Amino acid sequence: MGERIMDSMDQERERGITIRAKNASVTYEGVKINIVDTPGHADFGGEVERTLRMVEGVLLLVDAKEGPMPQTTFVLRKALALGHKAIVVINKIDRPDAVIDDVLNRTFDLFVHLGATNEQLDFPIVYTSAIQGVATLDVNKPGKDIAPLFETILNQIPPPAIHAEAPLQILVLALVQDSYKGKMGIGKIQSGSIARRQPIMQIKRDGTQAPGKVSELSVFSGLERQDVERASAGEIVAVAGIADIGIGETIADANDPIALPPVTIDEPTVQMTFSVNNSPFAGREGKYLTSRHLRERLFKELETNVSLRVHETDSPDRFLVAGRGELHLAVLIEQMRREGYELQVSQPEVIMRLENGVTMEPYEELTIEVPSDYQGSVIEEAGQRHGELRHMKVIHSEGNASDTHMEFSIPTRGVIGLKNVLLAKTRGTVIMHHVFHRYEPVDQRAVVTDPHGSLVAYEDGTSNAYGLYMIQERGTLFIGPSVDVYQGMVVGQNSRDEDLDVNVCKAKHLSNMRASGSDEALVLTPPRQMTLEYALEYINTDELVEITPTCIRIRKRLLNPEDRRKARKERRS
Repeated sequence: MGERIMDSMDQERERGITIRAKNASVTYEGVKINIVDTPGHADFGGEVERTLRMVEGVLLLVDAKEGPMPQTTFVLRKALALGHKAIVVINKIDRPDAVIDDVLNRTFDLFVHLGATNEQLDFPIVYTSAIQGVATLDVNKPGKDIAPLFETILNQIPPPAIHAEAPLQILVLALVQDSYKGKMGIGKIQSGSIARRQPIMQIKRDGTQAPGKVSELSVFSGLERQDVERASAGEIVAVAGIADIGIGETIADANDPIALPPVTIDEPTVQMTFSVNNSPFAGREGKYLTSRHLRERLFKELETNVSLRVHETDSPDRFLVAGRGELHLAVLIEQMRREGYELQVSQPEVIMRLENGVTMEPYEELTIEVPSDYQGSVIEEAGQRHGELRHMKVIHSEGNASDTHMEFSIPTRGVIGLKNVLLAKTRGTVIMHHVFHRYEPVDQRAVVTDPHGSLVAYEDGTSNAYGLYMIQERGTLFIGPSVDVYQGMVVGQNSRDEDLDVNVCKAKHLSNMRASGSDEALVLTPPRQMTLEYALEYINTDELVEITPTCIRIRKRLLNPEDRRKARKERRS
């Protein structure tokens, strides 16, 4: 069937993560098993929180070498809180460096740490090798197929609690857009049954009701939706016929409408400003450029991205967008870029909140794995950002240098920009994960970060090798030769803690005193590849990231150098 068949989005395949929850089903021994694939990252926690309401149990997938990851903690905490029973699936048991016993002990400790009940602690274990398509209940006995996994599901996961005779109730937990059927609401039938052309009642989140009729009804069969005439309680269905259906609303019986409690979604922790691209290169590469386009796209995203928040500002060209983390917002920006939008975004900011008169800020659980030679640099950098080391363990590998596994509790504002710094200090060897933990009182001490200055283009033009050669010793370049630049565009990172205006368009004018053949060949250092995530972590408060379908640029808010000098004088005074 192929690899990663549930990862249907391009970004999911490129990043190797799940971003959107998807539905599928399999039939084993005459029993239909509905499967919902949920993201693991807390940044996409809105997907997790709503889709867990569709299921009766969970498969906790754990790597036989890496063990439970920070994102595992987030998903498992949500599942246990809903009372779901978990089946632990230890995958990749065929790896030569697998440490199955250690992984199992760490998984059990995680269940205890999250307050699992005695029944939840007595979890069954299935050992699998997905690439080989085998599963076994005894790690010492090789499996032949994945039948043991399905048998464990049938034996351990209870069937859905249904009320077949009660009035119809479906809590809409996902939306899908069909080219022919329109918008369809997806949810599990909690009670009653539903059929095509049946009158129904839409109960919105505010309690208002609107009558409707089922135009199309589908269930999930394999990876596809299959049209049916009728479905009963316990089935996961997709219902068409309500044009403005939204997540969290109830599809109820037309004669006896009873609302289901909506899903509670955690609030965002990070925000940034999305604005219309007003750089000198605006309109060159994008298809959707205006504030109307930007507003429509952001508010359309709210229909399916339930953990996102969009607020209008005093300017019609700027919108304040809040999400669950940098990755959450970066995925949205990348998706808009691929759709043809041009926009500018500001530096991510942490969202504070007030509880009983005390200002609270979000804290995260940070996990870092790095060669032991660099552990001192990592601890020092995390400490400057108010990270508190909670756990440290040295991992010895046969034939390789030892690694150090560290766990920190750190403010979210300390995590912003940390990855780029650690990649530089550890020569690209750091493995870093972080997940939102909770809100704690604000630490009044300032977060100490590595300050940096930028190399800023002084004039409009096209960069050339001579101009870049003359400034490359000043820092790290972001562009190569023959790149169009404009005044105020950031073309590199200064080695000193101050901005420097440079002329990358400077050409070498030949005269009768110099012959071109006698000049030495210019050797340029390859520029740093600018990715969206790197740009978002790099920028300061006086900078913006310009995003177009073909380019990602960093620019100053004030393009004119004289305006920037005046602004610096005003800040000092």
